[in-house]
Amino acid sequence: MAEENNTDVEEKEGSAEEHGERELDFILDIPLELSVELGKTRMLVNDLLQLGQGSIIELNKLAGEPLEVYINHKLIARGEVVVVNEKFGVRLTDIITPIDRVKSLTSE
Repeated sequence: MAEENNTDVEEKEGSAEEHGERELDFILDIPLELSVELGKTRMLVNDLLQLGQGSIIELNKLAGEPLEVYINHKLIARGEVVVVNEKFGVRLTDIITPIDRVKSLTSE
């Protein structure tokens, strides 16, 4: 009888592990929006209407300053521009700590 109880416990533990893995797989498949911000500026509607091909928009960041990396509109890192296979990429230079990320969630 004790062996039957041990078997039941092992089966329940195994199914709990499998359930946890399925939940983790579900979470790992959730799509997130990642965006990289080069800079910002403000402009009047009149200035916006004057823009044309070749217009230059001055941003608030200096050349060489780190870019900001956002996941779902939350700052998670900073980095620098790199080129990978003729495409732009970002080399992460600073990861926002989990504590600071949590604080940013509550600051809105």
